[in-house]
Amino acid sequence: MDHNHDLRNDAGKQLKTKEEPFAAGNAAAAERMQLAMERISRIPEDTGVPEPFRDFFLTAGAFLERIFSLRRALADGSFCRESLAEMQRRQADLYRDMLPEHYAASWLNPAAAVKKAGPGYGRLLSALYAELFSLLRFVFEGREDDALPVLEIFLEICAMFSAGEIPKEQEIQDALYWYASDYLDITVPQRVRECLTPSPDPAFSLYHGMDPRDLRYLFFSGDYISEETLETARYLNALPEDAAEKAAAALVTGYEEGFRVMGRDLKRKKTCEIRFVRGFERLVLRASELFEERDGLRVILPGTAARLSERIPGRSARQNSLSPNRQFDFDHRFDAAIFWDKAFTDRKLAELTAAYESMKEEASLFAGPAVMEYFGEAPFEPLLCEEAYAFRPRQQKLLNSFLTSLTNLRDRFIPGEETSFSIISWPIPAIGSSYDQIFDSILRINTLENEKWRAVQQKIIDVLDRCDHAEVRGEADNETRLRISLWPLSHPERETRFENCVSDVNIPAGEVFTSPVLRGTEGLLHVKRVYVDGILFRDLKIRFENGRTVSATCGNFDSEEKNRRFVLENLCGSHEVLPMGEFAIGTNTCAFAAAERFGIWDRLPILIAEKTGPHFALGDTCYSHEEETMTYNPDGKAIVARENEISARRHENPEEAYFGFHMDITLPYGEIGAVTAVMPDGSGIDIIRHGRFVLEGTQELNRPLDSGTGDA
Repeated sequence: MDHNHDLRNDAGKQLKTKEEPFAAGNAAAAERMQLAMERISRIPEDTGVPEPFRDFFLTAGAFLERIFSLRRALADGSFCRESLAEMQRRQADLYRDMLPEHYAASWLNPAAAVKKAGPGYGRLLSALYAELFSLLRFVFEGREDDALPVLEIFLEICAMFSAGEIPKEQEIQDALYWYASDYLDITVPQRVRECLTPSPDPAFSLYHGMDPRDLRYLFFSGDYISEETLETARYLNALPEDAAEKAAAALVTGYEEGFRVMGRDLKRKKTCEIRFVRGFERLVLRASELFEERDGLRVILPGTAARLSERIPGRSARQNSLSPNRQFDFDHRFDAAIFWDKAFTDRKLAELTAAYESMKEEASLFAGPAVMEYFGEAPFEPLLCEEAYAFRPRQQKLLNSFLTSLTNLRDRFIPGEETSFSIISWPIPAIGSSYDQIFDSILRINTLENEKWRAVQQKIIDVLDRCDHAEVRGEADNETRLRISLWPLSHPERETRFENCVSDVNIPAGEVFTSPVLRGTEGLLHVKRVYVDGILFRDLKIRFENGRTVSATCGNFDSEEKNRRFVLENLCGSHEVLPMGEFAIGTNTCAFAAAERFGIWDRLPILIAEKTGPHFALGDTCYSHEEETMTYNPDGKAIVARENEISARRHENPEEAYFGFHMDITLPYGEIGAVTAVMPDGSGIDIIRHGRFVLEGTQELNRPLDSGTGDA
C-alpha cells in the first residue's frame, strides 16, 4: 500500500467536506489547515508521481511552503519586525515564478506548461498554479476559511497523480469546475458584502496601524508592491499640503457635481466606494475624510477580487496593485473557460440575487464609486499565447448574457437614476524623469475651470444641433472617412443632441458627446497608434456599416487572423459586431499640448486621451440603462439622444439591447483633416480643420496647442 497515496486521498476528502461551516477561527478550520500544511510539506517524499507532473507539484508545493512561512511570520509577529528590504526580498521570493525574468520557463506560463505537459494538462495545471496566488490576500487578512478551499483543490488534484496514475484531463477539469461552483454560496455573498460595507476605519485599512512615513505599511495589504508603488507613495507622501488637498478634493467635487447636474439627491445616500491603486493612500485617505465631512458618506475600500470565480473573464486580475507581470495577467484572463458554462452562470446569478436581496438596505444607501486611476507604465504589447485559454463562441455568448443580467440585477438594487460616480487619473513615476512637472501639469488639467470650458463647448453644440450629420476625415496618411448620423430634434428650442461635459463625473473637462443614430453611420476609422487599457494597437482600422462594425484589424502582427483576433479580444470585448455607441469631440487642448510637451502620448489613459480629439466608443451608449432618465445641459435643453436602434430593444428583449461594454477610441488632433457639421442644404461648417479649432468662438482652444505649454 502507498501510504502517501492513502493520506493524500484522505486529506483531499476531509478538506472537500462542506458539512462544517467555514466560520473564521473555528477549531475545525485550524485543524484542517494544519492537515493541509503537513500534507503539502510531504509532497517531495512522494516519488510515485510521474514526470513532468512531479515537477509541477514540487514547484507549486514549494510556493505553498513559502506561503506557510509568511503565515507563521504574521502569526508570531516576526513579519512586523522585518525591514523594508527584507519584506521586498520575501515578496520577490513569493512571486519568483511570475516575474518576467523567470516567467518564460515557469509553470505559470501556459506556453511553457503546455510544452512540458501537453495542451490539456499544461493549461489546466498552469491555471491551478495561478489560482494559488489568491492565497496571498487570504493569508495577510487572516482568512484561513477562504484559504482552505484553495488548498483543497490543490491536494485533490495532487492525489489524482499518486502511485504512478495519470488522471484523465476531464477529471482535473471537473475538479476545478466544482471548486469554482461549489463555494459560490460562500464566496458570492462575501464579495457582495465586502463591496457594500464601509470600512470601520479608512486610515487603518490603508496604513494598517503604521506610520504613513514607514512604507512597510504597503506590504500588509496582500497586494503586489512594486518599486513603482513605493516611489508613488514616497512622492505623494511628500506632496505639499495644498497640492494633496487639491488633488483629493477634485475627485470628491466631481462626485458631488455629478449628483447636482443629474438632479440626484446625494443626501439620501450613506456610503460610497473608492477604487484606487496602492501608493495613493494619502490622497485616498483625504478623499475619504472629505466625503464624510462634506457629504456624510462612509467610504468602502474593497480589496482585490482574489479568486478566479470572482473575476469577470477577459479583465485584469489586479484591481489594487501594479502587476508584477502584465503578460501573466494577459495569458490568464480567460482561465474561467475551464468552468464557464450555463449551469455555472445560472448558479452565480442566483447567488448574486440572494446576496443583494439580503443586503438590499445597504445597497439602497450606496451612492456609487469614486475611482482614482493611474497611468505612466511603459506601453504593453502583449505576446499572443496560443496555448492560453480563450472563450469559445458559446461561452462568449453566455458571458455577454451574464453581464447584461448582472447589470440589470445591480440596477434593481442600486438604481442608476439614484447614483453617480467620479473618475480621475494621476501619473506614477514610471512616466519619466520629468515626473514632478508632469504631475503638476496633470493637477492643473484635472482642475480646469468648468464655466470657461462649458461656454466654449456650447458653441460646438449649437452648430451640431443645426446640422444634418457630421463628417470626420483624416489628415495625410490617416485614412479615416466617417459619416455620423445624428438624432433628429423635434423641438430644437428646448432639445439638444450633445451633452456639454466638463469636470463632473468624468475628470478632466473637455468633451461634447452624443449617441449616434446607427442607420446611415458609415465609413472607416483609422488610428495609426492608439493605447487602450495600456495595450498598443498599431494601424487600427475599424469599418462601420449602419453604425455597426463589419471589420476590425490592426498592424501588430504579420498574420491578418492574429490581428483580427487581437482586436476582437482586447478592444471589442470578444464581440464580433458592436455598434458605435458614442461620437464625441474632445476639447482639452491643454492635455494634448502637455502630452506633446512631455512626450507621453503612449502613456496617457483613455480618460484623458479621449478629451484630446474626436473619439468613438464601441458598445453601449453613455446612457446605458438610464435612457428613461431625462438629462439636461446647463442651458436647460433636454438631451434627447440617449439611445440607439439597439438599446431601444430593451423593452422587448433586454439581452439584445446591451453589451455590458463601452470602449473609447480617440483620433488625436494631429491626425485630423476636418470635423465638419454638414447642414441640411449640403454646406459644411468645419469645427476642426488640420488639427485646429476653426469654429467661431472656439479658437481660444488653440492657445495651448500654439504655446506648447499645456496651460489654458
